[in-house]
Amino acid sequence: MTFWNFFFTNKNTKIIHKKNKNSEKQQIFIENLIKNDKNINIYYSTNKNINLNDLEKLCDAVGWVKRPLKKVKIAIENSFLIISIFYYNENKKNLIGFARATSDESFNATIWDVVIDPQFQGKGLGKALMKETIKELRYHDISTITLFADPEVIKFYKRIGFITDPDGVKGMFWYPI
Repeated sequence: MTFWNFFFTNKNTKIIHKKNKNSEKQQIFIENLIKNDKNINIYYSTNKNINLNDLEKLCDAVGWVKRPLKKVKIAIENSFLIISIFYYNENKKNLIGFARATSDESFNATIWDVVIDPQFQGKGLGKALMKETIKELRYHDISTITLFADPEVIKFYKRIGFITDPDGVKGMFWYPI
């Protein structure tokens, strides 16, 4: 499997959203998105208390390899930033997007696990999720943001401002044999 290491350089990204009066950590992200001929509101949250089974279903929907939930829980708990996006259907929360970042909390952050439900792809949610992730990291004055991308999504990340390693330093990996 080939991965590409990318760096983000545009520091002026901005997303406008409204706070939801019911929750400090839950906010309206996109209003009136059309799904099945109905307008729905998409919300986002930075709360780390995420339903792991819902996250696993979301990752499964895009064909990711199944990961042990115990390890996913540890990864989330040790992440610097978690952003989930969802909508409500009959008072049930439906997870449709997710991203997380790890960081040294000073200079660097790496974005991981960016995923959008296939039913919602092509509607700008991935781009909005990435812009919000970058905005949150920049709020913490993190200047170098990296990610690893599969070859089939490289164009997506380039369109939102990521570039291949500007210093020509190639990332190195170690995997157990």
